[in-house]
Amino acid sequence: MFKASGFAWRLYCGAGAIEQGLEEAVRRAGAARAFVVCSPSINRRTETVARIAAALGERYAGVFDGIEKDSTYASVGAARDAARAAGADLLIAVGGGSVLVACRAVAIFLAEAGDPFALMTQYPAGKPAFSPRLVAPKLPIINIPTTPTSAMNRAGTGLKNPALDQRMEYFDPKTRPQAIFLDDAALLATPLGMLRSTATTVFAGLVGAMAQQGLNPLVEGDRDQAFRLAKRAYLRLAAGEDDAALRQDLCLAAFLQNRAEDDGGRSFRSAAFSGNYAVSTALHVRYPHVGQGESTAVVHAARIRLAEDVTAPAARQVAEALGVWADNMDARRAALAVADALEALYQRMGMPVRLRDLDIAAKDLPAVAAETVKNFNANAGVRSAEEQVAEALALLRAAH
Repeated sequence: MFKASGFAWRLYCGAGAIEQGLEEAVRRAGAARAFVVCSPSINRRTETVARIAAALGERYAGVFDGIEKDSTYASVGAARDAARAAGADLLIAVGGGSVLVACRAVAIFLAEAGDPFALMTQYPAGKPAFSPRLVAPKLPIINIPTTPTSAMNRAGTGLKNPALDQRMEYFDPKTRPQAIFLDDAALLATPLGMLRSTATTVFAGLVGAMAQQGLNPLVEGDRDQAFRLAKRAYLRLAAGEDDAALRQDLCLAAFLQNRAEDDGGRSFRSAAFSGNYAVSTALHVRYPHVGQGESTAVVHAARIRLAEDVTAPAARQVAEALGVWADNMDARRAALAVADALEALYQRMGMPVRLRDLDIAAKDLPAVAAETVKNFNANAGVRSAEEQVAEALALLRAAH
């Protein structure tokens, strides 16, 4: 037996999606004051916000364009104030993962009366982490991703706050988007370097997903199609190709992976072939010059080579998916073949494959490892902080 449940959403894809569907989506939500949240580059270097304003007419309530990398607490607070001053009754997030995550936080901070530091995930000493329930109704959200990201249809939120020893984490299903727009021109406006980084994150996540066993038919179907889309697009991108269809495929791959995880009730991140989410997050949050794709690529192959829990069926599935399986391979040989293939592919993409490629000093590694403990997606309290740090440090040293 298995169960599946869905969330209310509408997906608009293709050329002119903003002009053809955005006003309808806002009207369907019953909103009259749609407020855009984005980064400076989206508003000042692309036409996307101007297109939104033109499409919405009187329903357009303004824009806040100050969201910073990794969704900083300060920029989210400023966005909340701007949305409140504009009388927003719907939020439109335009950008990559940082903006989409920040927009969820804006909705939470607008609605919840409590102290943001009390509402965030708590890590009590000696006890499992927990996320307080956020019960207030939230403004509806529409997401317009400008690059492939798993953040497009999620409910988790993590904010960077340099004053704390952790991200500020929140979880609220009411912040899932009511509509998602994959607009060709908005996607094509994203610089190629940023696309390579976010595409790497999507592709790497699906490599890990291919190791999963015992999936129900809905999950298996979405996962396999997501991998096919991501692999095809990623190989084309590594070969120097680029077009709207390629970018759409990467976005749809991320969307399908999220749906597969929802239907299966579990994340694909725990597999040995998935890299290490906590380590990658600590790297890109700590170092402003490091993107999520770069922080993923530098540890992915090293994590696979260090893995001691690889099973033969899982290793074969991943090796076959990447086209590196050979007859009579055992689990170890298959895992090493996968690691070598990924490292070579990331290098073709122009991604770093060692921490030293990112100018990260060996003396910094213990501090990075310590920052992996308070990450709910990777460590919700099921093991000790000492174990988490030791594993992270071993990986960082192997990847340096």
